[in-house]
Order: sequence, then C-alpha cells, then structure tokens
Amino acid sequence: MTSNILRRSIGASAAISLLALTVACSEQGASSNTAPAANENTSETASSVGENANEKATVEDAAAFIAKVEDWYREFGEYSARVAWVQATYINFDTNWLVTKADTESTEMGVKFANEAKAFNDVELPAEMRRKIEAIKLGLNLPAPERPGAAGELAEISTRMGSTYATGKIELDGAEVPRNDLEAMMGTVRDPDKLQEIWTKWREVPVAEGDNGTTMKDDYARMVEIANEGARELGFDDVGTMWRARYDLPSDEFAAETDRLWGQVKPLYDELHCHVRAKLNEKYGDDIVPLDQPIRADLLGNMWAQSWGNISDLVSPGAAAPAYDLTELLVDNGYDAKKIVETGEAFFSSLGFEPLPETFWDRSQITKPEGREVVCHASAWNLDGQDDIRIKMCTKVNSDDFQTVHHELGHNYYQRAYKDLSPIFQTGANGGFHEAIGDMVALSITPEYLKTIGLLDDVPDASADLGLLMNTALEKIAFQPFGLLMDKWRWQVFSGELTPETYNDGWWALRTQYQGIRPPVERSSDYFDPGGKYHIPGNVSYTRYFIANILQFQFHKAACEMSGWTGPLHRCSVYGADEIGEKFNAMLEMGASKPWPEALEAFTGTTEMDGSAVVEYFDPLMVWLKEQNANRQCGW
Repeated sequence: MTSNILRRSIGASAAISLLALTVACSEQGASSNTAPAANENTSETASSVGENANEKATVEDAAAFIAKVEDWYREFGEYSARVAWVQATYINFDTNWLVTKADTESTEMGVKFANEAKAFNDVELPAEMRRKIEAIKLGLNLPAPERPGAAGELAEISTRMGSTYATGKIELDGAEVPRNDLEAMMGTVRDPDKLQEIWTKWREVPVAEGDNGTTMKDDYARMVEIANEGARELGFDDVGTMWRARYDLPSDEFAAETDRLWGQVKPLYDELHCHVRAKLNEKYGDDIVPLDQPIRADLLGNMWAQSWGNISDLVSPGAAAPAYDLTELLVDNGYDAKKIVETGEAFFSSLGFEPLPETFWDRSQITKPEGREVVCHASAWNLDGQDDIRIKMCTKVNSDDFQTVHHELGHNYYQRAYKDLSPIFQTGANGGFHEAIGDMVALSITPEYLKTIGLLDDVPDASADLGLLMNTALEKIAFQPFGLLMDKWRWQVFSGELTPETYNDGWWALRTQYQGIRPPVERSSDYFDPGGKYHIPGNVSYTRYFIANILQFQFHKAACEMSGWTGPLHRCSVYGADEIGEKFNAMLEMGASKPWPEALEAFTGTTEMDGSAVVEYFDPLMVWLKEQNANRQCGW
C-alpha cells in the first residue's frame, strides 16, 4: 500500500487546520509568536463579520462571512503552505519554529471561524452557502478551544510529536540506522530474531523521553484533552464524532457504513490470512507460527503489518508466479526517478489531461537531497490553490515507487481540476476520493500497459494472473482491516472508551480482532505502539485509505466499462482511453462542492460505495485460495 498521505488543502476538511494546500505527510515545526502573517488585517475583518452574524443572523451576513473566510484561506493558505513545504524539505529548528507559528495562527483562526459559523445554524440558507458554513465548522482537524493559549499548546504538541517521529534515532548492531533502511529491512530480513529486534526498537521512539521531559504518549494524551475540549465547543461529542461528520452522513451511520463495506471484503481477507499463515508456518515452524493463533506482526514484511507484499516470495502460487519483476524491468530499461514521474504523467496525458506545468519539474522534490533532514514520506502538494502543484518524494527505482508516483500524481491532477472552485470546496468529495484517484490509475499498470510503454516484450498468458492477483491482494486486501482499525482506535480514544492506561491494550485488541495478528513480544500498557505509525502522531485520519481501497476498484470497474472492456476486470487497463477522460474530469472538478454520492454518481452512475468490484477483481484468486485452504484450520 503506497497511499499513506495526509490530506492538507485549503478545502473543507483540512484547510483551516494548517491551510497548507497539500496532500502531504509533512511534519510540523516548533513554536512562537512573531512570524509574519499573510494579511495582518484579516483576523479583524473576519471577527467583525462573525459578531455581526451573531446579532443579525441574515443570509447577507452569512454571505459576507463566507467571503471573508474564503479571502483568508487564499492569502494565508499560500503563505502557510510555503512555510510547510520548506519545513518538510529542510527540517531544522528554524523551519520547525516557522511552521508551528503558521499552524498556531491557522488553528486560532480556524477555531474563530468555526465558532462564528455556528451563528448561522438556524438561518435558512441556499444549499451551497449551507454546505460552506458546515464545511467551515468541520474544517479543523484538531480543534483547539477558544481560550487563550490553547491553539499554541496544541500546535507545539503536534509539532513535537511529528518531529519525534521523523527524527527519532534507532540503533541496530551498534550503528544508527535511518528509518527508511529499517522499513526496507522488514521486507527483506527472514531471521525471526532479527525481525523481532527491528520491530521492537522502532517502537522505542514513542516512549523515549524528549528534551522537555515528556514522551509521545504523554503528548498524545494531552492533545486528546485539548482537541476534545475544542470539539465540544463546536457542538460535537468528541473529535472522533467530528471526523465522521465530514462524510455527509450522521456519525453513527457512517461508522455503520464502514462496517458494511468491510463485511463485503472480509471473506477474501479471511482466506488470504489463512493461506499466508499456513505458508509462514511452513517457513518458520509451529513454535514461531502456530496454526491456531494470530500471526506474529513482524513476519509479514512490513513495519506495521499493514501490507504483506514483501513476503510474496513465501506465499505466492509457485507455478503461477508473476512472469516478470517490475523493479528489474525498470532497472534494466534505464529508468531513473525523473523518468518514473514522466511515465506517470504520460498515463494521465493518455486520458486527455493537460501536461504538468514546468514549475512542477522545477520545484518538486523527486529524490532525496543530500545533507539535510527531509520528510521522505511521499506526498502531493498544491501551494497556491491554482497551478503550483508538486510532489515530495525520495523516489527509488522500484515497483513500489513506480506505483506511488501514479498515486501522487492523481492527487495533483485532482487539485488542478477543482482549482476554480471556492477554496472551501478545494478538496476531495470525501477523504477516500482523493486517495482513490491515483490508485485507480495504478490498477491499470497491467502487463498490457507495460508492453505498451516498452517495459515488456510480450504479455504473459492468463496462467500468470494468479501471481499478479496475489501480489495485489497482499498489498490492498491485507491493508483493509488496518485501514479500518486505525480510526476505530482513535474513535475509542477520543470518546474516552480508551484511556492512556489502556491505549496500548486497546490497540492490540483491535489489531487481533480485525487483522488476526499479534506482537512478537509482550507489550505492556506502558508502551505506545500506535505512535510507531506516522499517521497517529501526525493526526491523519485513516478511514480515507480504507474507503479509497473500495472506491479505486469501483472507479476502475466504471472506467473499464466506459472504455468497452469486456474481459476479466483485473486484466483491464484504461491507458489511452481518452473517452473516459471528460467524465472522469467532471467528477474531479466537483471537488467537495456537492455531497460525495453526487460526485460518485457523476462517474460511476451510482450513489452508493460498493465493495462488489473488489470481489469481482479478485475472483480468480478467491477460488484458488478456497481450494488451498480446504483442509486447513482457519481463523484465530
């Protein structure tokens, strides 16, 4: 899974919290009180509109208030986005300081705007204005209460947690090892003792005491207190309720909707889990992989056991293995990082999209710069809400990054498609849409596509399909329960069902329930294992990725049908199918201006998210897995 990306745009769901105009995994910086603002008079004018709205509560006042908010989004948004870009591509004390200052001001204004928007709750407004008012209220990712100092404290905590994650030092075999290298080792090492050591040391960072005497766990607990206080001021029970309210459904209904979608794909996951455990048992034996227990998390080829593609050599169908290695094809054909990005651009061009602007190539971070700390986590940015679109990656020539580039560019083309909308609507129809667009394109990286662009000489016959489907399932199907439980854990934390004393216990209870995995060593309640995943200290809602893994297949099926494809869904590539481009772009241009069911209908013809396309795509693999598991003990 390559879509670990934080949505930051000047759109409805994340703009007010930082206004960084990005789909980024940028870490944030330190604190203080003298960095320049984009418009020193903005706060005063916005405040006067809010006060006027409280007195009169008219449609005219609502329109004036919205206009002032939009102006502030545009002006401060670009400023804070550029600060965030510099910090993400050059992490040091000063850039941390700057981004925290911007984040503090952004949060303070977001709180102010959100509270002022409540004055229009009982005003009968035109549908578009009502949607903007609700988006302003929901725009805060972590809402600070209005009391003085709260926004600054929240920003400092967020910065500290992000910096702890990005710069935490990990030693292995007497040497300091970069995080990227440790992640790679989890996919290549087969010694269970060494895997256990790597896995455990990674999770020492969240419980290490920082310079201020606190741990990430301490900071996280305090952050929850502050953000929940802010959410209650906005009329929500807690932050989790607020996050769920962004999905155009009542909070409880949305939670039930995610459970319904999981129910559609769970049978496939269960069969995959059963097969993988059996093959790992063959590799490691009963002592390490008992057939009646959850799987040890460190054996699945990924630091978080969220995707299992790195153990495909252990679990894929032997006689039906993929007929090629995409990484080898890229290397043998002389690809470098830039050529990978150019290839991704060419795919979108084949659907009828305009080329990327020259500034994209001049300003993106495509490879890791030497001599400074940067955030390597792949991300897509739009820094001015218009055409200054970029990616930030430490691209390597391999299969994963080839697909990641297609994913990131999907964000960029989406950002550019909705650039003419109000900044309040400059985001995806829901969080899952933004993640699904590029992944839908990546599903078209089929053997036929690779042959078309000159990476393969011949298309393998259908006998190799099982291997390809297994590889895809090890990434996307294995990911689904993790994608769901990340926010389920946070919903429990925000609601108070889990407390700091039970954070870790609750984390592993969900991981066992949904994923059927267990830690390689005992994990007491003193640990903070959730903090070992970037998106927890980074406060990136994760439900979007779960939904994206449903929507990308639904989008793919709709696109294949539009292109006239009649074969198996997993063999379809829409590369060059410019007939779908116009309809595809029409959905992208809607941004968040309409409820997501309308955007979904614009492209797929239905208003309901549906996992049946996932089932159809993997049907040949499901048949094979059931045959393999016929005499095995499944479940955990």
